[in-house]
Amino acid sequence: MENKKICMVGCHEAGKDIIEYLLDNNITIEYFVILNLEQAIEHEISGYYDFSIIAQNYNIPVYYPKSFNLKDEEDYNFFKKHKFDLIIQGGWQRLIPKTILDTFSIGAIGVHGSANFLPYGRGRSPLNWSLIEGRKRFIMHLFLMKAGADDGDVFDYEQFDINEFDTIKTLYYKNSIVTKRMLLRSIPKLLIGNINVWTQNGKPKYYPKRTKEDGEILWTEWNVDTIFNFIRALTQPYPGAYSYINNKKLVIWESQIFDRSIKYKDSLYGEIVEVFSEKEFLINCLDGLLLVKVFDFDGLITIKEGFVFDNSIKNNH
Repeated sequence: MENKKICMVGCHEAGKDIIEYLLDNNITIEYFVILNLEQAIEHEISGYYDFSIIAQNYNIPVYYPKSFNLKDEEDYNFFKKHKFDLIIQGGWQRLIPKTILDTFSIGAIGVHGSANFLPYGRGRSPLNWSLIEGRKRFIMHLFLMKAGADDGDVFDYEQFDINEFDTIKTLYYKNSIVTKRMLLRSIPKLLIGNINVWTQNGKPKYYPKRTKEDGEILWTEWNVDTIFNFIRALTQPYPGAYSYINNKKLVIWESQIFDRSIKYKDSLYGEIVEVFSEKEFLINCLDGLLLVKVFDFDGLITIKEGFVFDNSIKNNH
C-alpha cells in the first residue's frame, strides 16, 4: 500500500474540502493535475478552485495539462511517465480518455450523484438538475471509471436529503460530507485490492449540459414552485437565475415562496406587485407569490415604475 502512487485531478471548489480531508487523514497524494485561472476562464468553469494553494501547503507538485479533456499528447506522456496506480477527483468536468485510464494499475475513481441510482442521472450538473426537478433525495456513487460518462462499476454509495431549505451551495456541503466518508473508507481497500464492485443495471438517463443562457426565468410558463427551485439551483457559485426589466438584466440569488392565497387578479405573471423597505419585492407568479430577497440589478426597483419582466410582456396572452 505504501508503494502505491495516487494522483488527484481537480478544478472545482466542491473538491477542496474533500482533498484536504483525505490529506489530513493520511491519504498520500503524489501529484496534482489542475487548471490555472486562465484555463478556468477559457472553459467557463463555475465554482473554479485553484488547487495550487493546497499543493503549496502540502508540498505536492503540480501539473497543468495542455488540454482540459487530457487528449493532448503531452498530457498522455505525463501520465505514462509517472505510472500512477490510482486517480482521485477534486471536481473534473471532462471524461478521462481511455488511453490515460489504461496507464493506471488500479484505475480512476469516478464520483457522481443523482436523484436515483445509476445509471439514472448520468451526465452534467446532477445537483442542479435535482433541485430544478424538485427531487427529495440525492445518491452519491463511487465507481471505477470507464471511457463513457459515469458508466463504470460501482463500489460504494451514500444518500442525503434535499429539503426545502437547500440551495446548490448547501447540497455541495452535503456532497462533501458523504464523499469524504466514502473515499476515506474505500481508498485503502482499493490500494490492497480488497473491494467489491457491481455493474450498473437499467436503461441510462443522461442530464444535459447547462450554460449561462439556460438561466432565464420563464414567468408565464412556470409556477411559483418551479421558479423557486430554479433560483436555488442556480445561485452562487453558479451564474444565477435571471430575467430582464426594460432590457436591463436582473439576477436573483435568493427567494422564497411568499403566499398562495393573496391574489393580484389584475397583474401579469412576472409583474412586480409590491416593493418593501428592505429592498425585497414580490412577483406575481402562477399559483402564488414569490418574494425576491437577494438580487443584483443596476438601478432602482420601485412599484411606481410598474416593472414587468420582459418575457412576461412577450409571452403573456
